[in-house]
Amino acid sequence: MKLKMLLAASVAGVMFAGSVLAGTLDDVRARGKLNCIINTGLAGFAAPDDKGKWQGFDVDFCRAVAAAVLGDADKVSYTTATGKTRFTKLAAGEGEILSRNTTWTFSRDVDLAQTFIGVNYYDGQGFMVPKKLGVKSAKELDGASVCIQTGTTTELNLAEFFAGNNMKYNPVPIETNAEAQELYKAGRCDVYTTDASGLYATKMSFDNPDAHMVLPEIVSKEPLGPVVRHGDDQWADIVAWVLRAMMAGEEKGITSKNVKKLAGQDNKDKEINRLLGKDPLQGLSKLGLSPDWAVNVISQVGNYAESFERNLYPLTIVRGMNATSSKKYALIRKLDIDKKIKPISKDIKHNLNLNDEFLFLRI
Repeated sequence: MKLKMLLAASVAGVMFAGSVLAGTLDDVRARGKLNCIINTGLAGFAAPDDKGKWQGFDVDFCRAVAAAVLGDADKVSYTTATGKTRFTKLAAGEGEILSRNTTWTFSRDVDLAQTFIGVNYYDGQGFMVPKKLGVKSAKELDGASVCIQTGTTTELNLAEFFAGNNMKYNPVPIETNAEAQELYKAGRCDVYTTDASGLYATKMSFDNPDAHMVLPEIVSKEPLGPVVRHGDDQWADIVAWVLRAMMAGEEKGITSKNVKKLAGQDNKDKEINRLLGKDPLQGLSKLGLSPDWAVNVISQVGNYAESFERNLYPLTIVRGMNATSSKKYALIRKLDIDKKIKPISKDIKHNLNLNDEFLFLRI
C-alpha cells in the first residue's frame, strides 16, 4: 500500500511539473503579451530607435512569435540581458523566448536545460582594430589588450586562438556592447572581439567608421538562434515553426505585400495553401494555433529576407551563408553585389546556408 501511494504521489508530481512547464502558450495568451529577452543594445539586431521602440533582426523574431500566437506582432514586452545574465533570466521565467544573438553549442543545449529551436543567423568571431594600430592580421596581435564580453563563447575562442598562435593578450572584460564601444573608443583596449556581425554594427555606429577595420580572420563558427526552456514541447514547436514559416515564405515568394492575396486564392503550389491556411495543415490543432498563424507572421513582420534586408543591409552585411536556399544563393549573392554590400570577411565560406545547419554545429 505504501509503495502504491509513493508511486501515485510520484506520478502526480511529474504530471503537475509537466503541466507547469507545458502551459507557456496559455500563460502568454492569459497575459496578452509575449515576454522576450533581447540584447541590451546591438544595432541591426536589437536596439531602440529615436522614439524608444525596439527594432532589429532579433526583435523581429519576437514580434513574429507574438503575431503567430496572439495575432498581433506588437504585443511583446522586452527584457534586456547581457551575455552573462541571458540564460539565468530565461530559466527564471523572465521571458518565454531568448532572442539575443546566442550561439548554439553542445554544452548550452545539454547542460542548461534550455532548447535551441533553430539557426536564424550564421556568424563567426572576428577582431576590430583602429587602423592607426597598423596591423593587417589577427596574427599580429601578440601582447594586445582585448575587450571581451564575459559569459560568451568569444572568451574561449579568444583564448584558443591566441594559444594556438603562440601569442599572449591582456583581456579587458566587459558586460555589454555599449561598454565595449566606450572602452574601445577611449583606447582602453587595442582590439574588440565579438561576432563579426556585432563588429560591423559597432563600427557603423562610430563617427568615423573608416578609421577602423575588421581584420580578415574569422576564428570560430557561431550558429545563432532563439532559445526556449526545456519541458514544453508544444511551445518549442511553435517557436521553431515560426522561424521555418519565415524561411518558407522567402522560398515560396510569399511576402508581407502579397501574403493576404495568396491566402485568399487557390494556389497551384499546395504547400503555400497549407502554410497560409487555405488547405488543412495536419497537426496544427495540437500546436494551438489558428489557421491564419503564418499569414499573421508574414503580413505583420515579413519573411526571412524582408527582416534581414530591413535590419542588416543598412550595416552592409550580406546574406552570404545566411541564404535560405542553395538554389537561390547565386541570385542573392548577385543582389548583394548589385547593392554594393561588401562581405564581412573574405575568409567567410559562402558555400553553406541555413538549410545546412548540422554542418555548422558548434561543439
